[in-house]
Amino acid sequence: MILVTGATGNIGSSLLKQLRALGADPIRALTRNTARAAFPAGVEAVEGDLSDISSLTDALDGVRSMFLVPRLGPDTEIIDRARRAGVEHVVLVSSITVATHPHLGPAADNAAVEKLLEASGMDWTILRPTQFASNALMWSSTIQAGRPVQVPYADTGLPTIHPADIASVVRVALTEPGHRGQRYALTGPAPVSARQQVATIAELLNRDIEFAEITREHARPGMIAAFGEDAADAVLDVTGGDVNEGLLRVRDTVPRVTGSAARTFAQWAEENIDAFR
Repeated sequence: MILVTGATGNIGSSLLKQLRALGADPIRALTRNTARAAFPAGVEAVEGDLSDISSLTDALDGVRSMFLVPRLGPDTEIIDRARRAGVEHVVLVSSITVATHPHLGPAADNAAVEKLLEASGMDWTILRPTQFASNALMWSSTIQAGRPVQVPYADTGLPTIHPADIASVVRVALTEPGHRGQRYALTGPAPVSARQQVATIAELLNRDIEFAEITREHARPGMIAAFGEDAADAVLDVTGGDVNEGLLRVRDTVPRVTGSAARTFAQWAEENIDAFR
């Protein structure tokens, strides 16, 4: 039995589709509300919440492998409960900032979860992706309303990753040998700046989108509203204020692990363009 947490999220929803296409069975998806969730045929939906440890008993019953989204509940208790339930292997999605920006609070939090898993006695695979292509959805309401997209660090190009590529690496790690005890840094195939992302979306919409670069100071209130004060400065740092070679470098991990080329930002945008109409 494979358990997928975060099953309705960008990674989890793609992972479920890929596992079913592969013919992997059985698969269980954890969701807060089974009545509202729509999963591929053959996936067992089980109701539970990572923030409520007592709700995980049924979800973990018979599970041998697990995809874990961290920091959605008490990770120490979640990992301990998984171990005691007999889970043998956990694939954890962390962040590339654990290596590139260890001084930042969110990176330190992810590093702490990694250490908990490594010390748990279960086998593990740790994934450290860079910026998600789906982060562009933060502009969707602005673009729909015809307002200008305003961002700081407009021309900093990060190797943004398609969430489906993260899911592909998770799928391989869960279903094929040779990936236990591995840490994988994951990126997209090329750097792409915020300016380039908005230009791609504009081209797909076949209309102009007004774009303006703003200062960090101007951007910070909006970041605080979106991410909270503690995380706002960290987000600003890793999106341009404190970039380094480790954050900018393109890795070949996705094609090397999955055997398929990494998806581009343009592909993600084309698949999700209706969100911007």
